[in-house]
Amino acid sequence: MGNAILPSVEPIAWRDEQRRPFSFHVLKTGSQPGPRLGRLNTAHGVVETPAFMPVGTQGTVKTLLPREVRSTGAQIILANTYHLMLRPGLETLVAAGGLQRFMGWDGPILTDSGGFQIFSLGGNTRVRESGVTFRSHIDGSKHALDPESCIRLQVTWGSDIVMALDHLVGLPADRETVRVATERTHRWLGRCVTEFERLHGDTRSALFGICQGGMDSSMRRASAEMLAKANVAGCAIGGLSVGEPKPVMAEMLEIVVPILPVNKPRYLMGVGSPEDLWMGVARGIDLFDCVLPTRLARNGALFTEEGRVNIKQRRFAALHAPIDPKCDCEACVSFTASYIHHLFRSREILGLRLGSVHNLRFLARQIETMRSAIGTGTFASAHAAFLDHYRPIEVAALS
Repeated sequence: MGNAILPSVEPIAWRDEQRRPFSFHVLKTGSQPGPRLGRLNTAHGVVETPAFMPVGTQGTVKTLLPREVRSTGAQIILANTYHLMLRPGLETLVAAGGLQRFMGWDGPILTDSGGFQIFSLGGNTRVRESGVTFRSHIDGSKHALDPESCIRLQVTWGSDIVMALDHLVGLPADRETVRVATERTHRWLGRCVTEFERLHGDTRSALFGICQGGMDSSMRRASAEMLAKANVAGCAIGGLSVGEPKPVMAEMLEIVVPILPVNKPRYLMGVGSPEDLWMGVARGIDLFDCVLPTRLARNGALFTEEGRVNIKQRRFAALHAPIDPKCDCEACVSFTASYIHHLFRSREILGLRLGSVHNLRFLARQIETMRSAIGTGTFASAHAAFLDHYRPIEVAALS
């Protein structure tokens, strides 16, 4: 069985300038819960919130250089524990000097626990109270991950934000299945906290716990109450944006967010459509992540001020204007929709790169608009203006 962590591997040595402790400060807020401005201080830099985190699952945001990711306005990115523990592995990351040095990203990194990938990708997954055993999707080798090794992995390779291991269940699921998984998530969080506290002298990382509970309001409330009392630096909300109607997701947030501590960052996991970012920020969410913008981009689906379009459609062949005239990304400043259409039709890799830059920049600009509106007390009108012109479905034409 593959080892989740090698006892002989020591955590990376933090440089003196990286020994700043993690902290979060709320800078401005209105009615609670509601949109707010905040600032995360991490060992690898500051993150102004609300913020969207591009996903670099295997230590890379697909097709993009780190400096290109930074150029979109990204302040922090996400990587995945499941993928990194399997390949390249802990020893390689530590030998490189930590995850940031290995991938050439000089900003903060959040690593998720790998729980979602274990349950969705891993073969022959078996869950016990002790932890999870699974087979690698790469070569079928057998591995184990438990709350303690999950924390040790992330701390050892130098993550700025470390996520607790949670037990996810596929939906739809009966209430008893969700209850068992949610209560196990709570017990596992206790073990994660204990292990993190044991390692705290070797880290400047911060531990976030996760609220689960499916779409059951009473279980969501109980999970949020548990998380609010836990000794964690931040609170994540998991198990949403998994196919439920958007009003249900909003309802769950309206139950959970008021229970969570005001002085801790709130992270809505796996959410990344423009309309959902606005919805989440309106309800007091500080952090988001999702593969959606880059995955859509690689398939030719690009965000515009009016909604999402498919750049591969023939109607863009003669559009000698930017994809979005209001966008300041490299794709819109230097190239036309016609050219990017040509790249996709020709299956040129540059098309995937430009599309990814564009979609990430689009989300970053939405977040920047939100932060500005919160600062001036005009968030409600800015949100209404967004909803007035943005349609989640593909628009008929670009103006």
